Amino acid sequence: MTTIRATRVNHMNLVLEDFEAGVAHFKRMFDAEFIADMAQDEWHACLMAFGDVIFEFFVPHQFLTNARFGPHHVGLEYQADMDQVRAAIDERDIRIIRDIGIAVHTDPRDTFGIAFEFYDGSFHERTWDELGGKTMKRRDFWEHQHPLGLTGLVGWSFAVADIDAASAFMESFLSARVVYEADRPAVGAKAMGLAVADEVVELLAPTGEGALARHHYRFGDGIRATRFGARNLGKVSDWFAAKGFAMVPGDVDGSLALPEEANLGLIFEFVEVSD
Repeated sequence: MTTIRATRVNHMNLVLEDFEAGVAHFKRMFDAEFIADMAQDEWHACLMAFGDVIFEFFVPHQFLTNARFGPHHVGLEYQADMDQVRAAIDERDIRIIRDIGIAVHTDPRDTFGIAFEFYDGSFHERTWDELGGKTMKRRDFWEHQHPLGLTGLVGWSFAVADIDAASAFMESFLSARVVYEADRPAVGAKAMGLAVADEVVELLAPTGEGALARHHYRFGDGIRATRFGARNLGKVSDWFAAKGFAMVPGDVDGSLALPEEANLGLIFEFVEVSD
């Protein structure tokens, strides 16, 4: 079977409830740049970037059919060869929920609760009209000039009921390779780290009562959190404290997370990294 060999994560995909409020929140909390406005009949979408990570927001014009979950990670986009992508999807009888020719989204019912999006170009080096024809601020700025000291995307976490089945799928579909296994007793989970493209996906499966079980009970299989690298977690904590928010422990030992109630119901985690 064809296996996709993705190059990088182009952007994380989030569903938000209110467009203007969401844009204002990310500017206020993260100094995010608004890099593209993509209003459509189905929803109002846009791209925003901070910490060398791009997010695409999808905001339905009527939130009724999304209200059960509320704001959440709906998926992410990988840069990959589209002939390879379409072959891998077709060979596995994976349904496509949205196809715009140059990019496709898988049906999350067939891909462990995630709408995997694929596109063969890169977003990070592109120039943007919303930025006056400039590129977005890159890692050097966020790491060395901005108080947050962010180093980019470390990876994302993936809540699943069956960690072995999810791992086998990721290895077959996305050329993932297992790089570690660990216990996450603080959230009642076992973990498996998978190297995919330029980041690490951490599979998390509940082992009993706890934060992960509660999350999975509500959302089912799917993305739990985006993980950022940071030079100094103390500086990250100070940044959000100045905005009136105390950080909480993340799922990984030593990591910090912005409380969901401080981040529109979304989980962002920060992990200290070094050279």
